[in-house]
Amino acid sequence: MQLIITDAWLARSRALHLTGVQMVVVFVLSSLVLMLSALGLYHWVFLKGAREGWPIIGSLVRLVTKDQFDQRDRYLRENLDVMARQLGELQAKLTQLESLGERVSGLAGVNATQVSRMPGQGGVQIGNHALSLEEIKTAMDDLEALTHQKTDLLTVLESRLFERKMETMMIPTQRPVLQGDIGSAFGWRLDPLSGRSALHTGLDFPAAVGTSIFAAAGGVVVTQEYHPEYGFVVEIDHGNDLMTRYAHASKVVIKKGDLIRRGQKVAEVGTSGRSTGSHLHFEVLVQGIPQDPQKFLQAGQQSSGSPLASLERSAMNRGSVAATPAVK
Repeated sequence: MQLIITDAWLARSRALHLTGVQMVVVFVLSSLVLMLSALGLYHWVFLKGAREGWPIIGSLVRLVTKDQFDQRDRYLRENLDVMARQLGELQAKLTQLESLGERVSGLAGVNATQVSRMPGQGGVQIGNHALSLEEIKTAMDDLEALTHQKTDLLTVLESRLFERKMETMMIPTQRPVLQGDIGSAFGWRLDPLSGRSALHTGLDFPAAVGTSIFAAAGGVVVTQEYHPEYGFVVEIDHGNDLMTRYAHASKVVIKKGDLIRRGQKVAEVGTSGRSTGSHLHFEVLVQGIPQDPQKFLQAGQQSSGSPLASLERSAMNRGSVAATPAVK
C-alpha cells in the first residue's frame, strides 16, 4: 500500500510504502490512541461536571450513586433483620435458661433473685419497627452481660450441688449387705442369750459367712479391731458427728485410717463376738447416740434428701439413750 503525503507550504509530497502487516499495526495503534483520548476526555468531563454540578452530568451521578446506596442499604437491612431474628431467638433461649436456673437454684438452696435477670416483656403488639444497628449492638451487649451473670450463677450452683452430692455420699443410705431380709430391728427386744429385755442398737442382716459387707457411705476408718462382744468390728467416721459400725465380721479387708468410698467392701459376714449365728450387726450413731439405721436406708431408697438434720433433732429431743451393746 502506498500513501502520498503532500506539504502545501513547501509544495512537496512524500510517498510512504506500507505492507499489510504495517497497516494493521498502524490501525490498531491509532484505534488505541483514539480510545484512550476519548476515555480521558470523558473521565475529565464527567468528573468536572460532577464536581461543578452540571445539569445533565449531575443528574447521572445522582442516579448512579442513589442506586449504589439503595443496594447497600438493602444489603445492610437484610443482614440487620437476620441479626434481629437471631437476637430474638437468643433472648428466648436465655429466658428459658433463666427459668431452669431458678428451679435448679431452689434445689441447690441458692437465692437466684440476688442475680440480675432479664426484665419481663410482653403485651399486645400494635406495631413494630426495624431495629437499627445501634439498637442491636445495645441488645447484644446486654445479653453478653447477662450471660456473664448466668455463668457466675451456674458456677455457684455447680459448687453447691457438688457440696450436696458430697454430703449425700457421706450419709449412710446404702445397704451394707445387698441381699437378704433384715433380721432383728432397732429397739427393745428380748436378748437371745440372756432372755432379758435389752436395747438392740442396730439392724441385723442374716447372711452366710463370707458374704461381702459394703460401706453404707464414704468416710474414714476410725476403728478396726476385735471387740469381746462385737467381734471383728469396723467403725467409719462420715463427718458431722455421724458414724457407722459393722460388727461380728469374719474378715476385715480395710485398716484404720483408710479413706472409704460408698459401696466399698470393708469386711465379710461372720459370727465373731457375742453372736448366735452368722449375720452383720449394723449401727448408725449421731453424736455417739444410736439411731435407727432403717430410717437412713429408707431415706436413700426414697431419694427424699438428707435425713441427717431431722434425725439429729429427733435424737436430741428424745434425749440420750445408753449405747450398751447388750444384745447383738
